Amino acid sequence: QVQLVESGGALVQPGGSLRLSCAASGSIFSIYAMGWNRQAPGKQRELVAVITSGAEPKYADSVKGRFTISRDNAKNTVWLQMNSLKPEDTAVYYCNADVETTTVPRRRDYWGQGTQVTVSS
Repeated sequence: QVQLVESGGALVQPGGSLRLSCAASGSIFSIYAMGWNRQAPGKQRELVAVITSGAEPKYADSVKGRFTISRDNAKNTVWLQMNSLKPEDTAVYYCNADVETTTVPRRRDYWGQGTQVTVSS
């Protein structure tokens, strides 16, 4: 089994910053990609950012220039630096990882439980 735990969500004023973190643990053989997704009330979950081995990070157009994703492969950890936050960034943010485990000979996606980000004055 693989577990992902997010932290860092909070209430912040417009224009403020937050840094989310996510750590994966368990029967991990390797992690191909890690990313962040978010879901606002009444909307579908959407990809925010993803970082894949051997490739440049990718971002949703709505967060380009404001958010930065980074990863420490040795620690199975990913961060999302969120600057210039807007009310429309309000959502539950979920960490996910594409993982090959030590017990199952295939990759699959794992998800964290999410952390709430609220941008409001």
